[in-house]
Amino acid sequence: MARDRLAAMRAQRQGTGPQSPTSPIEMAGLQSQDRITNGNGAGSTPSSDPMAAFYTEINGILDTIRQFEDHVSRISDLHSRTLNTMDDALSQQNHAVLDELVADTRNISNQLKTRIQDLEKQPAPPGQDARIRKNQTSLVKTKFLEALQSYQQVEQQYRARYKQRVERQFKIVKPDATPDEVAAVVNDESGSGSQLFSQALMSSTRYGETRAAYREVQERHEDIRKIEHTLAELAQIFNDMNLLVVQQDDTINAIETSAAQVEGDTEAGLGHTEKAVKSARAARRKRWICFFLFLTILAIIGIIVGVTIGTRK
Repeated sequence: MARDRLAAMRAQRQGTGPQSPTSPIEMAGLQSQDRITNGNGAGSTPSSDPMAAFYTEINGILDTIRQFEDHVSRISDLHSRTLNTMDDALSQQNHAVLDELVADTRNISNQLKTRIQDLEKQPAPPGQDARIRKNQTSLVKTKFLEALQSYQQVEQQYRARYKQRVERQFKIVKPDATPDEVAAVVNDESGSGSQLFSQALMSSTRYGETRAAYREVQERHEDIRKIEHTLAELAQIFNDMNLLVVQQDDTINAIETSAAQVEGDTEAGLGHTEKAVKSARAARRKRWICFFLFLTILAIIGIIVGVTIGTRK
């Protein structure tokens, strides 16, 4: 049953399963296409919208994040079953399904990281679309990081529970174990924990019970090792995404600073142009004033000369 569900989820992720309902972002993409069609009046096709592919990828990433979260929920459930089952055959089956699910979840997380990085690397178009791209990319990145953090918390929680189970099993074999011995067995650093457990087995009088405890401790150590490997991978993805955030923020800040500079230079240029226009108008006005003054002076001189000549006659 668990394998069938996992196969169905894989088929859905590959596009062969049931399709998810239209999301708000898909609706936004369709509305954007409608606006372009209405604005042009020529009935543009969706492929002519440069943002259509972007919205499609955003929705695809959000769908994949939801699948990732569903995987994490099932991983938590399988961890719980593994801890609570006493049937060896069922435990082995749970381990097999869990290993397959963890591997599939790892592939999904790497796929999401690559797709979000590809979005970040795409050149931003001019105008309002650049801000839309930035906001939507930031949205899917935040959701992905939140899903990763949730996965980390699940793995850390069950690592602690597995260690508690190892501690209980060791105390069954050696009830008078010291805290240092318990810590050595739980952490099993450099194989010292296994040696202590083997020594406790030899001195125990409850052979059947202690052998079962030893077998479970070995299984739990393997579970803990796998969890720590997964946590290391998640930490690496976190580092990659945080580095991407810093680099992208620096790039965006540089672009915004450059845009602000250009805007400031443009405004300054417009100011200088307006001043030049005003100066030119003032100069023309002054030239006309001077011309009329010159004509007035000539008229006055002509009148004076005429009067003077008339008087002499």
